[in-house]
Amino acid sequence: MNGDWLLRGRDGRLTVYLKSDDAVLCRAETAPGGPWEPFRRAGGDLGLQQGPAAVGQGVDGYAHLAAWRHAGPGESRLVHCTHFRPLLAPLDWSAVGHPNGKGDRTGTPAVAVDDRRRAYVFVRNAGGGVSLLVQKERGGWYPWRDLKGSGVHEQLAAESRESGLVEVYASTPDRILRWRQEEPGRTPTRDETADVAARPGTLRVLRTSAERTTLFFTDQDGELCAWRPGGKPVPLLQAAGPGPVAAVRCEIDGHDCTVLAQRSASGRVAFAAYPTEQEQAGAWWTESGPPLPATAEVALAVDARGTLVAATLDPTTAALRVTRRKEEARLALEGWREV
Repeated sequence: MNGDWLLRGRDGRLTVYLKSDDAVLCRAETAPGGPWEPFRRAGGDLGLQQGPAAVGQGVDGYAHLAAWRHAGPGESRLVHCTHFRPLLAPLDWSAVGHPNGKGDRTGTPAVAVDDRRRAYVFVRNAGGGVSLLVQKERGGWYPWRDLKGSGVHEQLAAESRESGLVEVYASTPDRILRWRQEEPGRTPTRDETADVAARPGTLRVLRTSAERTTLFFTDQDGELCAWRPGGKPVPLLQAAGPGPVAAVRCEIDGHDCTVLAQRSASGRVAFAAYPTEQEQAGAWWTESGPPLPATAEVALAVDARGTLVAATLDPTTAALRVTRRKEEARLALEGWREV
């Protein structure tokens, strides 16, 4: 899944989303902090195309999913569905079209949700730029919008700020691009560029203050970097492993901290934490848990009690493991358990 696949719903229950070969599967706690229900298909029986799907969440706690489906030989279409509450069935998939009108799959979608509870679906188009589809408040979708750009890698990273204004990041072979929404309902426009090459597939964006997001990515030298527009990318520490890092804000010992997690080269989960937006304070990895398969993914969230939760999910076996922060000083975790 492109985006945070471990989410806390409006009722406090945690939900995980998993992209299988032809479906998005979801699984939720039966009560906050309680047992987990089995996996079930999201969006009904419509078969999906192979490749990552996307998930984004609004301030109302609703999750919005986007994925590709086959629409005939050499033809694909994007589909969308909404999941209102963890123990409710998500709505059926609905077709939302193609950024170029027709054609095959063009890239991994990314989803953000504004303060009006409208989904913004971003995707690379056939010309190598970025296209946007915006949901109407009373149902349906506005026409596709071409945000321009060229040479964009497949994965995008989208998020809304606390104000509900939406932004999206994309990488090219030699720079990172950002499109930012200046007013509610306006089309995001490209503003700042970072002249740094990010490894494809390593973008992860986190809301880190009322009006700022921080983009995490791995550069070509293997450094995990943080970038907030208005400044330059800051090397934080050597990436623990390949792929995007998981990131969340939470309180640790009374301080607003950013916690990072990544599957390390050893196969274990590596954690690091530092005061939010204070990269100069430094960070270092501490590994936890048993070695995981190379396909395993890592996610972070904060539960209904405000406690840090980490999860790992293996797409090949659907094995889900969870741990929580202990009620003691620093970043101490409970033992991992399979649920």
